[in-house]
Amino acid sequence: MEERLRTMEERLQSKSSTEEQLQRENEALKTTVEMMQAKLESLQSIKEARQVAFSASLSASGSGHTGPFSSVESALIYRKVSANFGNGYNSETGIFTAPLKGVYYFRFYAHCHTGNKMAVSLYKNDKVQCSVFSERPWTNGNASNGIVLILEKGDQIYTKLWDESWVYDDPASYTSFGGFLLFPL
Repeated sequence: MEERLRTMEERLQSKSSTEEQLQRENEALKTTVEMMQAKLESLQSIKEARQVAFSASLSASGSGHTGPFSSVESALIYRKVSANFGNGYNSETGIFTAPLKGVYYFRFYAHCHTGNKMAVSLYKNDKVQCSVFSERPWTNGNASNGIVLILEKGDQIYTKLWDESWVYDDPASYTSFGGFLLFPL
C-alpha cells in the first residue's frame, strides 16, 4: 500500500510539474501570438500608408482655357480628381504633398489651340524640375513630361503656367497632372 501511495505521489508530482511546464509554455505562446498580432497590424498600416497615387485634370466640368496671365503666382488647380489614394493631392490648391519619404513618379500633360503659347512647369518646393512648351502651333498642340523624384515627407509638387501662356481643357481631360509612389525610403 505504501509503495502504491508513493507511486501515486510521484505521478501526481510529475503531472503537477508537467502542468506547470505546460502553463509556462502556454503563457509564452500567448505572448508570441500577441506580438505577432501587433506586428501584423503594424505591417498593415505601413502597407496602407504606402498606397499613394493621384490623377486629376484641369476642368471639373465644361471646357475652356486657363490663362494667359501677365504674372503667374499660384499653382494650376486640377479640379477633376479621378484618384487620390493617400490623400496627398489637394484639389483646392493644386498641390501634392508627399505623405512619406520615398521615390515618386510624376507626369503632366498640357493642351493648347492653334496660335496660342502654352508653357507649364512642374515644381518641387518652388524649384522647377521640368517643363513643356509650345510656341503658337499651327494646329492644336499637346505636350507632356514626366520625372522621378526623391521626396521627403511634406515636400510639395505642383505645376504652374508660365507668364503670358495658357492651357485648354474639356471633359476629355487634355490637361492633367498625376503621380504615384514607386517605393518608400
